[in-house]
Amino acid sequence: MDKYVTGAVIRRLRGHKKLTQEELAARIHVSGKAVSKWETGQGFPDISLLEPLAEALDISVIELLSGEDITNQNLSANIRKSRFYVCPVCGNVIQSVGEALISCCGITLPPLEAEEADGAHAVRIERVGDEYYVTVDHPMSKDHYISFAAAIADQSVQFVKLYPESAAEARFKIRNTEKIYAYCNRHGLFEVSLRGKR
Repeated sequence: MDKYVTGAVIRRLRGHKKLTQEELAARIHVSGKAVSKWETGQGFPDISLLEPLAEALDISVIELLSGEDITNQNLSANIRKSRFYVCPVCGNVIQSVGEALISCCGITLPPLEAEEADGAHAVRIERVGDEYYVTVDHPMSKDHYISFAAAIADQSVQFVKLYPESAAEARFKIRNTEKIYAYCNRHGLFEVSLRGKR
């Protein structure tokens, strides 16, 4: 894991719950001294205690590890705020609508920051009937390739997983598509805005 719960986080979350060290300790069946040691940085809770500790503090294990309370501040999700996350260990691709705390293979993943497509990652878009035919002139070798392409519309996300040694191409329905994305496994996420081009 790239992060582990800190004493400052435990102390802050315990304070929010208005629990004493002894009360928290009783809930997870450890001594008050153990909680005191965690909070003063003289030790860490055993991994087997993370789930009971998170439960006692009324948060998820992911929130406990990140040190952040996750609250949904935008109850009406906006598809235009879509974010993509890629796990560097297994290659899993995760998409969220807005802010999220995403973890895969024990790693907290940052959202990908899209850049405007450049010459080495030129995204070509051709209109074919009611679809956009998207190609990326890019190597598709086993160690350097376009991993996925996606299209964001006003009410939907279209996603195509791409694989090494195959063509870097995808087809997306045109209807209200606003952006096209392509993700290079070495250089990150690239975008092309279609606003005003439909």
